[in-house]
Amino acid sequence: MGNKVYVGNLPWSIDDAKLKELFASCGEITEAIVIKNKYSGRSKGFGFVTFADDASASKAVAEVNGKSVEGREIKVTEARPLEPRDGDRRSEEPAEEASESEEESEE
Repeated sequence: MGNKVYVGNLPWSIDDAKLKELFASCGEITEAIVIKNKYSGRSKGFGFVTFADDASASKAVAEVNGKSVEGREIKVTEARPLEPRDGDRRSEEPAEEASESEEESEE
């Protein structure tokens, strides 16, 4: 297991500091971040916590997953890399310029 966990179904009132506080008993935290809408600044209801070691992350999943926080049952799992989605422009290769050989063959 990696040292980063995904935390979902967070109440809107949870900020980075409260997220870090929620997981403090599991081990040393190097980063705790709540993902926010880039325009409104409002929480998207999920975040990530990065621990100093894998054992702390495993402990967090075991102890905090399913815990009720402000009336919401939060979900804690190992964080996975973002997978490209169909139609996602960020995953597309940039258009290649016509090569010199193609330009010469057109003349």
